[in-house]
Amino acid sequence: MALPPYFLEELRIRTPLSGLIGRRVKLARSGKQWKGCCPFHGEKTPSFYVYDDGYHCFGCGAHGDAITFVMQSQGLPFMDAVSQLAGEAGLEVPKATPEAAEAERRRLDTIGVLEAAQAYYQHRLAMPEGRQGRDYLLGRGLTEATIARFGLGWAGERGGLTADLSRQGIDIEHLADAGLIRRDEETGRTFELFSQRVMFPIRDRRGRIISFGGRILGSGQPKYVNGPETPVFSKRRNLYGLDLARDGVRNGGTLIVVEGYMDVIATAQAGFTAAVAPLGTALTNDQLDELWRVSPCPILCFDGDTAGTRAAARAMDLALPMLTPAQSLKFATLPAGEDPDSMVRKGGAAAFQAILDAARSPVDAIYDFVLAEVGDRTAEQRAAAQARLEDAAGKVADKTLSWEYRQELRQKFRDNHRPPPRPVRKWDNRRETLGIPGTLRPPRPIPRADGAASERSRILTAILLRHPYLLNDVGHAYSRLALDPPLSRVRNAIEDWAEIAETLDSAGLMDHLTKSGFEHDVQQALAASAMPLPDCASSDAMPAEAEAGWWHIFGFLNEELLREEVASAEADAARNLTPETWRRQKALVEALAKIRSGEPDGVGFGDA
Repeated sequence: MALPPYFLEELRIRTPLSGLIGRRVKLARSGKQWKGCCPFHGEKTPSFYVYDDGYHCFGCGAHGDAITFVMQSQGLPFMDAVSQLAGEAGLEVPKATPEAAEAERRRLDTIGVLEAAQAYYQHRLAMPEGRQGRDYLLGRGLTEATIARFGLGWAGERGGLTADLSRQGIDIEHLADAGLIRRDEETGRTFELFSQRVMFPIRDRRGRIISFGGRILGSGQPKYVNGPETPVFSKRRNLYGLDLARDGVRNGGTLIVVEGYMDVIATAQAGFTAAVAPLGTALTNDQLDELWRVSPCPILCFDGDTAGTRAAARAMDLALPMLTPAQSLKFATLPAGEDPDSMVRKGGAAAFQAILDAARSPVDAIYDFVLAEVGDRTAEQRAAAQARLEDAAGKVADKTLSWEYRQELRQKFRDNHRPPPRPVRKWDNRRETLGIPGTLRPPRPIPRADGAASERSRILTAILLRHPYLLNDVGHAYSRLALDPPLSRVRNAIEDWAEIAETLDSAGLMDHLTKSGFEHDVQQALAASAMPLPDCASSDAMPAEAEAGWWHIFGFLNEELLREEVASAEADAARNLTPETWRRQKALVEALAKIRSGEPDGVGFGDA
């Protein structure tokens, strides 16, 4: 079965390679990529490198993408590998039907028509008839290199495009499918959508042209026109400049969301190569998803006027339910009357960089938006502001993050509205012995394992026996648990093996433990004794299910240690947010939320 290229592309985008491969191989950061020992041949010196979009072993030559890795590492055929990855990514594998095949053929035909139109528009810009458009672009400070890089063009008199493309065998129906021709419903006559406009090709994330935007020169209206919805173009899903911005982020740039085509182009020319813009609409959920696939924390930088402030507030309100510890936003505020294009033209890159450096966190942005709208001069305004702040925090679907936002917003309001503090007497030395807050307390001892704790410790060990790749994420916490002697021996053996193992796989671990004389202890750990093993301890459990179950059970054993792991994961993500740190942080935060809500861990005990 031939799968549509757009589906396979989406699947690869939703499957971070370092996270997928890290389940089976111990990976270490090496610059902007990861490296480890190749899982496909025995080696002691790492020569296996993992990049954003592929892997390569410089020892044996193995290489490929996410689908290839699953096929090679698990011995699966192509469709089984695709089905497994699609299930993890939340995608449905398209079914092979004649209608689907015809739709894909039309998609490819449409992209070909748009590529031909792009060549026509670019050629016209270089001709005498495009002089008006060239003067406009050069007058806005763009260089010839920038004009060429973004593929800018000129749509002259109506009829020229149709005549030129007809000589290439492209008829009216093809042009209509591509959104370049409109039909008058009353007369039935057709006419070209763009004429006498500077043309901005709109590309998808892979750089394929999917539509155009056109800017009229002079006093005509509307100033900007975008192509209509087509099988390859959706205003709600696509972003202008996304293909170049992805490359910019890979090269260390900051993803910036601006308002218009010229903002993207002008900032890119100034060195900010990771800017994108919505397509004539307010920012949408689909566009936010696209942004977060490229960067965990893009900066929204809208115009410094009333409309720009309203757009930023709407974007904040839209994003709140989608925010997570690893999926956030920042908000940059431009001076009144300025936009990114004017900022870089007047003040250069340094002026715009200063704006980005001062970007606000979501908490600060929420607070400023609410106080600006409601005010805080009267008791009634302050009460209304507090209610609005509580409501905003409650919109965050991630319960732990929602709680943190609520606490920060409350504290921020108190700090800005509390009376001057009264003098505070110094603590006397007796407080230290009384354990009064404000002094250092000795760490709590880790409780010994007994009863329910013993059973949970056994199940945690069983999960690692079936899924030893989790040691990369849970090993530190596992080492701190108080275990019964047999489990403690098994743990020591697992940790010794993990130090020398080239691949963290269950078969290799079981073989090592059997040869080391731990077969009986392993059987006891995997036995359905007092309680049957939960689904997350099954060898058939998905990696995310196994990890989520491990942390949930661990939290019932020791919530304080779980909190420490959450804090450590959040600090790691703050320093270097990668798919791995994001995944670990997400699993820990969700486990802590389950513990707080009292959700049973599936082991048969309702509480610790």
